[in-house]
Amino acid sequence: VQLQASGGGLVQPGGSQRLSCAASGSVFSINVMGWYRQAPGKQRELVARITRGGTTTYADSVKGRFTISRDNAKNTVYLQMNSLKPEDTAIYYCNTETRTSEYWGQGTQVTVSS
Repeated sequence: VQLQASGGGLVQPGGSQRLSCAASGSVFSINVMGWYRQAPGKQRELVARITRGGTTTYADSVKGRFTISRDNAKNTVYLQMNSLKPEDTAIYYCNTETRTSEYWGQGTQVTVSS
């Protein structure tokens, strides 16, 4: 499975941004798709994940602000980020899980700053 993320960049506090991640390759085997992030000096952490059936999980820090969704026909997962805060600044990584493996995208920088 190969993952290609897009979106990201500089946004002001309170603003919005949408990330996309398209999967290719053995997409029939994908169950979970999600987003993780890593801020400077911190460990990578889960932001949100969604199963093929649509069950979602969010980090407490983003609940009510971020929404994850997926289009199974396009093998794409989205992360809509609203009310962004400076502490959301990080490299965001797309992630997918199959029964036996885990795959990572290349990461996209999101910077929240005025």
